[in-house]
Amino acid sequence: MENRRWTALYTEAVTQAEPTSAPSLVDAWRARVARDPDAPAIAYFDAILTAREVDELTDALAAGFHSLGTRRGDRVGIHLQNIPPFALCLLALWKLGATGLVLNPMYRGQELRRLVDDAGAVGIVCADTDVPDTARTLVGSSVEWMASTSALAFQSRDDPRVFPDGSRRPTPAEYDLEELIAEFRGTGPLPAALRGDDVALLTYTSGTTGPPKGAMNTHANLLAVTGTYAPWIELRPGDAVYAMAPLFHITGAVINATIALLHDALLVMTNRFDPAVAIDAFVEHRVTFTIGSITAFNAIAQLPHASREHFASLRSVYSGGAPIPPSTVSRFRERFGVYIHNIYGMTETSSGVIAVPLGAQAPVDEASGTLSVGVPLPGLDARVVDGSGRPLPPGEQGELVLRGPQVVPGYWRRPEETAAAMPEGWLHTGDGAIIDAEGWVYLVDRLKDQINTSGYKVWPREVEDTLYAHPAAHEVAVVGLPDDYRGEVVVAYVSLKAGAAATPEELVAFARDRLAAYKCPRVVHVVTDLPKTQTGKIRRNVLREQEASRATPSTTL
Repeated sequence: MENRRWTALYTEAVTQAEPTSAPSLVDAWRARVARDPDAPAIAYFDAILTAREVDELTDALAAGFHSLGTRRGDRVGIHLQNIPPFALCLLALWKLGATGLVLNPMYRGQELRRLVDDAGAVGIVCADTDVPDTARTLVGSSVEWMASTSALAFQSRDDPRVFPDGSRRPTPAEYDLEELIAEFRGTGPLPAALRGDDVALLTYTSGTTGPPKGAMNTHANLLAVTGTYAPWIELRPGDAVYAMAPLFHITGAVINATIALLHDALLVMTNRFDPAVAIDAFVEHRVTFTIGSITAFNAIAQLPHASREHFASLRSVYSGGAPIPPSTVSRFRERFGVYIHNIYGMTETSSGVIAVPLGAQAPVDEASGTLSVGVPLPGLDARVVDGSGRPLPPGEQGELVLRGPQVVPGYWRRPEETAAAMPEGWLHTGDGAIIDAEGWVYLVDRLKDQINTSGYKVWPREVEDTLYAHPAAHEVAVVGLPDDYRGEVVVAYVSLKAGAAATPEELVAFARDRLAAYKCPRVVHVVTDLPKTQTGKIRRNVLREQEASRATPSTTL
């Protein structure tokens, strides 16, 4: 065991929490149903499903999947937004001993086919509106059956902000999810005798450093994450968890959906994230916890009518995907009265594993100005190492490496990549970090994002956080671009808040007053928007690939 000095920062709820004894996610789910079968488990607009109803629906769906030939160990794609069938499919597949292959519903063509082929999926569940495109994409693949569902199912409100036409299209797939449930209602699968090392989810990395790789998130991995994170956020029976993060992403699948399903909470969904719909759901369902990307919270902050009343029931709010600028946290708290806690995790850690303790405020590293992402959760070991893998003392920068029950055993059918990324069980994250004497972790940046200019090293995060403090700045990204004289130059891309104005010259001057000269951006581009992944993470690699000369306003020092 490492010297886990950070445990001194744990809350009483965390230190007194009992570790889960369930051998699998299905056992944990059945225990939840037994405790209070009539408690609400899933909310979708005006519809509420109790734990008993969800159990019956997923028993029937598991039997339906089995009738289509799905067996233990098979992979089945879930190509859906945040709607009840997503959660129902997860539970049904786990009851069969099968694996949920979570797929971004925005993927089309080769993007989708590549993951399906790599996983060897035997089936796929998608939205009825996506069936024609998906069917064409999967011709000749391993997929033997396709089922479809509608985002309009399991509710009757038909909110026009979410469903503009309000009409359900005829299902063109061979199998309809609701019809499968109706056909096998009252039946269920044979017990699968699951083990902790059975793969529950196959989640693919973003592929920013190479082809996407399938992380094998086991039942034990998900139980470790949800079992430690539930007391971390003091999740209680009857609480409501709003699925802000997309369920096809590891964060949404595990610490939105799975944590709510296993810990006697209500899972609240509203289809694809819409900030106005989200805050209405906060009020309607008395949401107590949510987690999402900082871009989602920024979208809420852009709503003129959003107020403290919308956040009145929330006890814990977390954001992951990228470290949050200190100025953003401060402004959000001043307006809404809630503190956004940082959290850090990866696909390979089965979601968030480093987080700010509930009720604490993350410190800021004096040298870099970076807000801490938190401290390691129970059971996790964390180190910062140099290029040769040697552990570094507190306060020194290096690569963050992690080991614990949350870390996946490896990548799907990629033993060489597994061995390279996880030598001796230590996951090499590729993130530059500092761990201080108390155990607070500060992410500096991805190592590949470090900028080398005139012999000096610049971490984009520090420059970004400085520009975020400008009152007109909405979102910021900083990259290094090749330069014959300096090696690289610091370049900033800034989008502005609605109704705000700032020239590139003003932004350069603002940075110059607060940063060493070599850290200041040589070029600033004012842009309307920044490229992002489907989970809201800004894509610096796309900006680096763009030509330095743009038509948008810019200035050069």
